[in-house]
Amino acid sequence: MRRKSSLSSPPRAFLIAITIISYQTCILAQESSWPYAHESREQRDARMDWWREARFGMFIHWGVYAVPAGTFDGKPINGIGEWIMNRGKIPVSQYQAYARQFNPVKYDPDAWVQLAKEAGMKYIVITSKHHDGFALFDSKVTDWDVVDATPYGRDLLKPLAEACQRHDMRLGFYYSQAQDWCHPGGAAAGGHWDPAQDGDMDRYIAEIAVPQVKEILTNYGPLAVLWWDTPVGMNQKRADLLQPLITLQPGIITNNRLGAGYRGDLETPEQHIPPTGLDYDWETCMTMNDTWGYKSDDQNWKSVQVLIRNLVDIASKGGNYLLNVGPTAEGEIPTASIDRLHEVGQWMQVNSESIYATTASPFTQLAWGRCTKQFTPTGAILYLHVFDWPQDGRLVVPGLKNKVKEVSFLMEGQPAIDHEHDGESLILQLPDQAPDPIDSVIKLEVTGTLDIEPVLIKADSRGTISLPAVLAELHNTEQSPRLRIEEKQAQANLGFWTDSRDWIEWTFRVEESNSYDIWITAACTGATEFQLMIDRQPFDCSITATGDYDRFEEMQLGAVTLDPGKHCLSLRPKIDHWQPLNLRNICLVPQKK
Repeated sequence: MRRKSSLSSPPRAFLIAITIISYQTCILAQESSWPYAHESREQRDARMDWWREARFGMFIHWGVYAVPAGTFDGKPINGIGEWIMNRGKIPVSQYQAYARQFNPVKYDPDAWVQLAKEAGMKYIVITSKHHDGFALFDSKVTDWDVVDATPYGRDLLKPLAEACQRHDMRLGFYYSQAQDWCHPGGAAAGGHWDPAQDGDMDRYIAEIAVPQVKEILTNYGPLAVLWWDTPVGMNQKRADLLQPLITLQPGIITNNRLGAGYRGDLETPEQHIPPTGLDYDWETCMTMNDTWGYKSDDQNWKSVQVLIRNLVDIASKGGNYLLNVGPTAEGEIPTASIDRLHEVGQWMQVNSESIYATTASPFTQLAWGRCTKQFTPTGAILYLHVFDWPQDGRLVVPGLKNKVKEVSFLMEGQPAIDHEHDGESLILQLPDQAPDPIDSVIKLEVTGTLDIEPVLIKADSRGTISLPAVLAELHNTEQSPRLRIEEKQAQANLGFWTDSRDWIEWTFRVEESNSYDIWITAACTGATEFQLMIDRQPFDCSITATGDYDRFEEMQLGAVTLDPGKHCLSLRPKIDHWQPLNLRNICLVPQKK
């Protein structure tokens, strides 16, 4: 093993070089810490164009943590796999010993890129260095990298970069700039448990982070994305040493996790989909199971249906989906991930035009699924993603007034679709069976500027006003944006309602005066209390435990008399008496006269 400079005793020449780099980057920061601060909207749109069209990418979390794979000292460690050093409080020397078992002889970068491409992904982002400080590249500033610390002894990023270029796949690097549990000073702001981690964070940023970021931005050809992570302890001084380095890759896209108030080019909701999207470019990063880095006992895999519908949901809200794989220490992507990506790819072969280069839905909510759109010279194409097939064959496109130019299924071999306007909405007459049980996509081309009039929920043919989870307006707290739509037993429900400050509401219309019984379909493990309010009329409600979050039961909450017109129903937890609740719907059932 050749020795490189260590953080504890860097050579004089290295310190001089770092001083020069620091001086230069500080000068750049004073002139403009954010290189794109003065670009025009047209320039920004041109730079972001490929990313906005891509919609789908692969995240790869790979490192030494794949060796323990969730187990330390013979015991399973709770939490995500790549955090095992932190969660298990493993001493630096003991954790670094795992590198001797990190030998990815089965690593096939061409196969990885081809897998991403077959799944319909347009870019890859890989962890060049995660919070354990281990570099997947040949770093000149530390021995804690794949070349010097492992029997494999070769750079892992270079062959991946070459494979991406061969297969026309854009490549990005993740870099943990503010947490490093193996280098002195890297854990100063994030907590530490080993004296070997003691050190100065300013020195760590200048002597490890800055030169390493320069290495990954200069040694691997064109890069599309630089993905910062966890701005723990990042102040203006520290961020301003790193930010100007992105000029080494003209046009590169960065995220919002550098710190010190730098917004970057995109927001990064993690493990959840914003209920209504965001007002800035955004990308949901998400795991296929419960972990990012490989963890051998985590078999809680999302279904193909969930993955496809997540992709569609995100695209319908104007975002991108960065879906993770966690390779093993031998360099293999788990079979469960491969199988799911192949099936997603089969769906994309038929339906990719409804994802790529589309923009957010023009509808607020749709009871039966989602919508993506593309503008055309004469109007627009609406891609209707039908998750829940209408039992009566009538698909209501609410409030759409435009003239229909053409309507058809994307899947070949399907029957023609008849359509009519009922004065309020467009009605499509569909066959009895869904062409695709996960998501049948209908291509609806209309002429003229989109003309969509909001349509309120109203009573069905029986007089019942159904307020389903998928049509609820969600009000998450900023600190806990977790409340969201999920699926259980092939039906949508509101889940992850763990914060008692979150609340929901529906707006609906009553045609004629009537009295209604109020029913809720919900599941919970503990009795819970909340306030249900219709317009200004409050109802203090409680429901008993159903025994499990998958066990939904119907329960009556009360009764109300409503006059014709527009009404609003909201549900707010009682903070001191709230237990997490999964909610499928609320129904207002007319009382018998």
